[in-house]
Amino acid sequence: MNQDNYSSDPPMGQDPLVLLKTLQLLWTKQELGKLKEEIRRGFARLEDPLAGLLAMLESSSHWKGKGHSLEYYITTELQLWIKAHPAVPQSSTKLKKLQARVLGMLSQCPANLLDPLISIYQLHTADRNYLLEHVSHLYLQGNYKEAAILSIKLKLQPDQDVEKMCTPLLLQDKANLVEEYVAEYPELQRKLLQTLDAWCDLSFNIRDIARPYQGLSKYKPEKFNRRVLSKLVFRLLERFHIDSALCPNVINQQHLRTLKYLFYKRFVEKTMTEENWADHIEPGQVVGVDMEWKPSFGMVGKPRVALLQLALKDEVFLLDLPQLLEQAEAEGEKEKLPHFIQMLYSDATITKLGYGMSGDLSSLAATCSTLKDTEKQMQGVVDLLAVDKQLQWGKDSRKVDGLSPEHSHEQRGVRQPEKGLSLLVQHVLGKPLDKTEQLSNWEKRPLREEQILYAASDAYCLLEIYERLCKDPESFGLGSNLTDSLVGKQSKKPRAKKQLNKQEAPSPSEQECQGPRMEPPCPSAPISPQEFSVVCDNMLQGLGRYLRCLGVDVRLLDNEDEHRKAAEIARREGRVILTSGLPYQTLRSQVGEGRCFSVNCSEKTKEQALQVLKHFNVQVSLGDIFSRCQVCNCNKYLKVSREAMKQLVESSRQESGEHSAGCLGSQSCSVTMPDCDTAQPGCTPHSEQAEGMEQCGAAAVLAGDTVLQVTAIPPGVLDRAELTDFYCCTCCGKVFWEGSHFGRIVSQFQDVLVASGDTQSIYELS
Repeated sequence: MNQDNYSSDPPMGQDPLVLLKTLQLLWTKQELGKLKEEIRRGFARLEDPLAGLLAMLESSSHWKGKGHSLEYYITTELQLWIKAHPAVPQSSTKLKKLQARVLGMLSQCPANLLDPLISIYQLHTADRNYLLEHVSHLYLQGNYKEAAILSIKLKLQPDQDVEKMCTPLLLQDKANLVEEYVAEYPELQRKLLQTLDAWCDLSFNIRDIARPYQGLSKYKPEKFNRRVLSKLVFRLLERFHIDSALCPNVINQQHLRTLKYLFYKRFVEKTMTEENWADHIEPGQVVGVDMEWKPSFGMVGKPRVALLQLALKDEVFLLDLPQLLEQAEAEGEKEKLPHFIQMLYSDATITKLGYGMSGDLSSLAATCSTLKDTEKQMQGVVDLLAVDKQLQWGKDSRKVDGLSPEHSHEQRGVRQPEKGLSLLVQHVLGKPLDKTEQLSNWEKRPLREEQILYAASDAYCLLEIYERLCKDPESFGLGSNLTDSLVGKQSKKPRAKKQLNKQEAPSPSEQECQGPRMEPPCPSAPISPQEFSVVCDNMLQGLGRYLRCLGVDVRLLDNEDEHRKAAEIARREGRVILTSGLPYQTLRSQVGEGRCFSVNCSEKTKEQALQVLKHFNVQVSLGDIFSRCQVCNCNKYLKVSREAMKQLVESSRQESGEHSAGCLGSQSCSVTMPDCDTAQPGCTPHSEQAEGMEQCGAAAVLAGDTVLQVTAIPPGVLDRAELTDFYCCTCCGKVFWEGSHFGRIVSQFQDVLVASGDTQSIYELS
């Protein structure tokens, strides 16, 4: 056969392999014009061009290289020929078979053939589950790059696990392919960045990711580290215009590296001048410092610090100290971290805030012996524990015992009073710290989210307290410049206060504790406790209960209430606000003149009560004592005889409470309080006072569905002959009686009664 007779027209139904040989002859002669023309003519003579192309590709051995091969020209010319000569649509079954054949070839195709083949065989219309299964098979065979490229071409990414698909690519240093994989999908971009940021966490072991892929070809473990990942994260953040807050670990590490570099240049190399240092480091920076360690529960020795928190205005750094020290030692740089901590504490231009810093630093020294002298070198520190002691907040929150013994039992379920830093936060900021995570295991990794929030809050609240104190230091008895008055050149442990001699004048802070900051007393006509109504800030709950025992109408704020609620109640109900410290300055401006009183925070509750009564000229008589229910503040009692109460108690115990639950809402059980049948402890008993009360099953119910709590009365009380009457609160149903401790309680108020001009012997009631 003459090789030049390539243009002779073969009959229809030509064998595609015969056509391939003809085209190969033209290819060797590099006659591209004649080659393309023969390709188009040849496909026109094939019975099934799509099947013919696959037959030619499957039999060819030179089409898998780079560049434009003969097979590339054959495929692209067929793509153009199909557009110019729309063929009869393939049957669904036949097309699926062709698609299955071409899928098996795609993983071996050069990149320039993928798009033409996908278009010719309409792979975008193929069954998606079948495509995903094929890509998954490639992945399991270790063809990670091919699986990713095919996923991109077929747009399968939304149905795949981005971390699973991209991890082996990153291990092979194919970050560009990873970027292309997520380029068109914002949700996948965010997921990828969150994954990379999680890998950059100091507690995360990157070797755990690489372990399943140790047999990878072109595996480059030296390029797979946090520094490389950080650079990739920043590039992706910039390319996809994503907020950097999505990657806190990477951002924090960048800041730490920058800080570490600046400290090294300034204090180790000493090549950075003061001027250059000042350009980068803002003078007067304030840092809140706190530490956490595993509870020792009485074990001997100082605990080792497990977490070091550094709080700045905009962010909080949590440093895993044991991990960082171990890592630094492994890298031969074990002195770098201790040196950084020492420089931080000794830099006078940085104000360090803490609470109980001496104890923290002793634990820090136990963790790293290099830091044992840190406390001696400290400059520019403010220990808010010393400030707390200096301000002497109202810490005497002892409860005034009530008349009934069950009252103290009910208080056992009440939240325990705040103390330490939590109490200081409550005093200054209005709400206490949540200390539920204080005794957790701080050495266990990873930290729970609750632990992270707790640790960050403990350090950051120091900044907020300091800022609030700096805004109005004089109201706390501090100097006009809080920094000048509290920041020393080195730490000083608090010393016992010396007793002032005649020549020494009290400091402003001592003046604050010696007398309350109040408006000058104005002479007014005497009033009774019933005419005096107050609202007590949550810092003065003990004072509020004390005044309530004297008959004063008292509203108490709960621990969770903010200070401003006191002003709202005072304006709405015409009450006087009792508060102390900084809230006084704020609350005084929110109510009328003379409607806010600042109590001396260093006095005990009885002395505080005397100050309040004297300032407002409240005259207390013996009959005022316990005239109000200590629980609900109600001043209406029903006096019940011992015999009637005994019947109620016996009936209640016989019924075992079976009917009382259903009786509360029964209208037939409610009774009307008879006129003048209300009384208070100390009043002359009225006759027939129990007739105004009916019994329903085991419960005695008053008007308004108030159930008397008769089951709380101990059996022995009802057998005491000297006890003639009981006093029942008409609001909450509490039952009171004159117990053996009644005289002791009244004796506590002797000073109040004397100050009020009541000379009646207080021992007559005992």
